Amino acid sequence: MSNRYSEVWNLDTIFPGGSGSKKFKAHLEELETELTAFQAEMDRTQEEENEDVDLWADYVNRAQEVGKKAREASAFISCLTAQDVTDDLARLLGGKTKQLASKYASVMTTIDEQLLAFNSEQWGAFTARDDMNQILFNLNERRENAKDKLPGDKEKLIQSLSVDGYHAWGEMYNTIVGRMKVEIEENGETKALSVGQASNKLSDKSREKRKHVFDRYEKAWAQESDLFASTLNHLAGFRLETYGARGWDDVLKEPLQINRMKKETLEVMWQTISENKEAFVKYMNRKAELLGIERLAMYDISAPLSENVSEVSYDDAADMIVSQFNKFSPKMAEFAQKAFDEEWIEAESREGKRPGGFCTSFPMSEQSRIFMTYDGSASNVATLAHELGHAYHQYVMNDLPQISQRYAMNVAETASTFAEMIVADATVKAAKTEEEKIQLLDDKLNRSVAFFMNIHSRFLFETRFYDERKNGPISKERLNELMVEAQKEAYCESLSDYSPSFWASKLHFHITGVPFYNFPYTFGYLFSMGIYAKASEEGAAFEEKYIDLLRDTGRLEVEELAIKHLNVDLTKPEFWQKAIDFLKQDLDTFMELTRK
Repeated sequence: MSNRYSEVWNLDTIFPGGSGSKKFKAHLEELETELTAFQAEMDRTQEEENEDVDLWADYVNRAQEVGKKAREASAFISCLTAQDVTDDLARLLGGKTKQLASKYASVMTTIDEQLLAFNSEQWGAFTARDDMNQILFNLNERRENAKDKLPGDKEKLIQSLSVDGYHAWGEMYNTIVGRMKVEIEENGETKALSVGQASNKLSDKSREKRKHVFDRYEKAWAQESDLFASTLNHLAGFRLETYGARGWDDVLKEPLQINRMKKETLEVMWQTISENKEAFVKYMNRKAELLGIERLAMYDISAPLSENVSEVSYDDAADMIVSQFNKFSPKMAEFAQKAFDEEWIEAESREGKRPGGFCTSFPMSEQSRIFMTYDGSASNVATLAHELGHAYHQYVMNDLPQISQRYAMNVAETASTFAEMIVADATVKAAKTEEEKIQLLDDKLNRSVAFFMNIHSRFLFETRFYDERKNGPISKERLNELMVEAQKEAYCESLSDYSPSFWASKLHFHITGVPFYNFPYTFGYLFSMGIYAKASEEGAAFEEKYIDLLRDTGRLEVEELAIKHLNVDLTKPEFWQKAIDFLKQDLDTFMELTRK
């Protein structure tokens, strides 16, 4: 049992009282009043055709402060709904925060309209102000993106309608998942598990148990597939209609724009990965041999190779993470210790929690919160390090203007994966036996397979799904077919069994905040390898350079970020190949150690 560090987070330091918090209710009321008054004031200014650059600069600054308040509210709700999927009041408050987020988006649309309306002389005077010059990249970005959208009144209408016509489908998905149970047989008893608890058992030491849980898990999602097909079809339909109204014909336009990334970078990344998959198929075939089976099934990929896998207590995991961070960056270690000491992490394994893990930030409080379900496995230790990497990323950006703190998912995954790599690499090097080393290498290689194959299958599925969805809703049977086709292609047809219902069970397909919640993971994974290689060469001298890189993630395109801090060109295959070659070192060691 853990006792030095709490496995339950403390949300009361943000807003005391959970979903019944009076302080949070007051926060929402104040935020709504402020947003309404702010929008009305800007509307009057527009009606008067007042283009005073100082006034509009003040509006930009004011919008950033209001944005912090809106973010504080949405972060709190995400924590409440994750820790208890049956919290009906939190779900209702979530609807309210989405309405306020829509109002805030309308405020920013009004500002974007004005940025676009400034003539060259006004723009020059506007951006010459010190406070505006400091956020020039972000202002230019918003101005350019506004050119691609509809007139402000229409964009505001879309934002307003999205609360009940778009985000609501994501909420419906969460509601269905919250009530689901996966019935399994264990020790002669029938147990009803939450989907999060069942998911953790898919990496059990016993193949018989893994298969049993996997079959019941698939059955549970299939039973609700009618509803999930509706949620997925409707949120995709809303997105496609919005794109069509704007004249966008490429569904990747928005995700690439959000990730500040060129399409050629994405294409060369996937191409280079595809050219290197054969080596990872050999690894999976070797793992199948070691498990005594002909080919791996989907539920075998993350299976432990040894029956003698020791579990790591939460306390020990915390100490190990802090220790390994300290070897690279004392500042990062100090931050991680603070997160454990101040109860920023929700890790307890219990019923009613949402599956998966995340890190969310509270810009007003300048704190973060990490959510996961910890079960003592090596992969759970890696997840904990991963989420702390996210939290540290935000921590080093807290003093920047709010608009420059909004970094994209692909570079967010870079910081987290880098933190994960520090711990995973150190753990392998510290292995006491060959058996332990093989198991830990296998755990690292599992992640390579996840990023190169599992994530690729999600990208292929979503690309093809949207292509077909343009012609109308798609049946659950066809969704199953598309999913299996994508998995077979991504895994090079190397598995014996696939997961037809993965499109339903993977939350990321149903998230409305960010489209294509997949390829940024793989980008971040490989980009972090380039950073890790550089850090390994430079040692402690790299700490400040790393912080500088993180601070730039909200104010540079990723291609510029790579050139400035790593001196590499992401639109060419050389960088991606070098990163994959770095990972192949683990693969080669694994193959050598497991040669019979």
